[in-house]
Amino acid sequence: MTDSVRTAFHGFEQIPLREYAERAYLDYSMYVVLDRALPFLGDGLKPVQRRIIYAMSELGLNAQSKPKKSARTVGDVIGKYHPHGDSACYEAMVLMAQPFSYRYPLVEGQGNFGSTDDPKSFAAMRYTESKLTPLAEVLLGELGQGTVDWDPNFDGTLEEPTWMPARLPHLLLNGTTGIAVGMATDVPPHNLNEVVSACVRLLDDPDATTRDLCEHVLGPDYPTTAEIITPRADLLQMYETGLGSVRARAVFEKDGANLVITALPYQTSPGKVIEQIATQMRAKKLPWLEDIRDESDHANPTRIVLVPRSNRVDADQLMGHLFATTDLERSFRVNFNVIGLDGRPQVKGLRAFLSEWLSFRADTVTRRLNHRLEKVERRLHLLQGLLVAFLNLDEVIRIIRSEDEPRPVLMKRFDLTEEQTDYILETRLRQLARLEEMKIRGEQAELEKEREQLIAILASKAKLKKLIKDELLADAKKFGDARRSPLVSRNAAQALSETELVASEPMTVVVSEKGWVRAAKGHEIDASTLSYRDGDGLLAAVRGRSTQQVAFLDSTGRAYSALIHGLPSARGNGEPLTGRFSPAAGASFQALAAGDNDHRFVLSSSHGYGFVTRFENLTGRNKAGKAMLSLTPNAKVLQPAQIGDVEQDRVVAVTNVGHLLAFPVAELPELDKGKGNKIIDIPKAKLGTERVVAVAVVAPGQTLSVKSGARTMSLSFKDLDTYLGARATRGGLLPRGWQKVEGLAVE
Repeated sequence: MTDSVRTAFHGFEQIPLREYAERAYLDYSMYVVLDRALPFLGDGLKPVQRRIIYAMSELGLNAQSKPKKSARTVGDVIGKYHPHGDSACYEAMVLMAQPFSYRYPLVEGQGNFGSTDDPKSFAAMRYTESKLTPLAEVLLGELGQGTVDWDPNFDGTLEEPTWMPARLPHLLLNGTTGIAVGMATDVPPHNLNEVVSACVRLLDDPDATTRDLCEHVLGPDYPTTAEIITPRADLLQMYETGLGSVRARAVFEKDGANLVITALPYQTSPGKVIEQIATQMRAKKLPWLEDIRDESDHANPTRIVLVPRSNRVDADQLMGHLFATTDLERSFRVNFNVIGLDGRPQVKGLRAFLSEWLSFRADTVTRRLNHRLEKVERRLHLLQGLLVAFLNLDEVIRIIRSEDEPRPVLMKRFDLTEEQTDYILETRLRQLARLEEMKIRGEQAELEKEREQLIAILASKAKLKKLIKDELLADAKKFGDARRSPLVSRNAAQALSETELVASEPMTVVVSEKGWVRAAKGHEIDASTLSYRDGDGLLAAVRGRSTQQVAFLDSTGRAYSALIHGLPSARGNGEPLTGRFSPAAGASFQALAAGDNDHRFVLSSSHGYGFVTRFENLTGRNKAGKAMLSLTPNAKVLQPAQIGDVEQDRVVAVTNVGHLLAFPVAELPELDKGKGNKIIDIPKAKLGTERVVAVAVVAPGQTLSVKSGARTMSLSFKDLDTYLGARATRGGLLPRGWQKVEGLAVE
């Protein structure tokens, strides 16, 4: 290093960049954790909240005073104690004034302080006014009684309290949220009466467990009247570990045929909920719902009206779906991560939290009593000197008039202390003349009695506990209220499937030869009369219902499925199946089937093999489909045939040269997938020219139609006895003139 460089860096510390960055980031992290994001267990406040409350008290903005412009408060806060942005400071003050954000607001606001629909829609601080609420007395009431330590403000010109001498565990009452560096906090609000009851229980029984305390603290108590549906066991686990979650659900009631939502979960925007429901309605995912209206006003802060399509709609089922798919049911994270009395952040369970707060309260009360004891003793000391002066008033006056330095003479003559002497000399003569011995002795007696009580309390842990308990109960009586969030045992909501949300209507699914699909309403549709694109025509059509699925089989034997109600309308040409699915290159769609999961079908190939399978096996969510029917070389997939009764129905197979075989369905195996067994025998020598053209299932009472060109032969169930045989045989030959069969139909 050159001399010039050494001169340039003279007086500066030289450290590696890595070490400097690590130190700077650690300092920043600790600042965010301790001085911004996490609350102190004692008063439950973050620094900015503490400074706002203290600045308002210094401005005289107590509950009995007139409010002042919020800008005045914010100006004092950022100018004297909190040198940060005014907008962030004002937002923190607004939050403490919103009754829908704080369970027990600390600030009373006048003007626009936001709404549940948009908590940040509050007016600018130059328009609003504010003052403290009566509850703020719980935090400030003992501030000037020697109960807290004081620190210099940011520029050292003023002092501010390090914490507030809270008479109640405020952190549990209003809760808080915060994100620091590497940690966060989420403490839910609670009911004042319940928290005080738990504190009293812990004072009376220091060995009380968390389960014992949960007999008093039943659960969080949010500002809204939405239900808390978290199971009791989960709440107990949350309070034992300090970690968990709470699930809240909106409350609704029936108003005639309509459903009225009267309460929303904490911090849930009515506008957002309405938008979520309206989005589902526009997407036709809520066919049960006709309309939604927001009728909220000052008399009914939350009133969202849902209008069902008919009286037959199951209200509980509909609301259960909305709970699962919108913010009508929400889960809130719980993390009791707070700064303890040792100045360190830690996650605390309910028992540890209350035990530590009671220790904080005991220390605060002890400091308050000691401070008062010092004042009482000083006053007694001064009264003792004043009584001496009164009893020797003439002599005192003479000494004051005749002596150049009366102070040492008075001290020596009457054995007074410097403090007593100064107090006598500062007393005006006319006041001395009016003093009466009985008044002095009466005040002395009262103060001595108070001193004895203070000393007795300070010397006895039991009396100190009783005092703390009495003060807690007095505050509970003054500020306590009934629980708002009811605790209700309910299961978590489940969203309905798409099929459950769709009205059940008859539908006909049509697939063209080139793989275009569409769905028409009704079963009376003649698919052959529909219009098709140039060069295209009808491949197959099946009847089903809008709530069912339809399965497609391609030339490789793979199966694909879709919901019928989600298919395009038959008014147009539909859409290509290749847009929905991803078949192998060169594969084409050859057959389709529709039904419920427990319906059974015969799957078969043109080489005469097949098996029985449940429709559920044909369905799946994979766009690439699932392997279903194993095909021999050059075999084609035939249209599946639905089975009604396995015990009575017959399988009928026919080849293109007129061989027809009928046998009981029970002779065919039921498989999930595969090649299956031989249905009808086709000699190997004839596989190139003979093939199965169709397989059908005929039930008793049904008629089988055999199609050959323009002609149709009808065979009743009894007529099939002629062609009845064992599975895998050749069957019977149709009459002369019917050796060119094109297909089968069952009516």
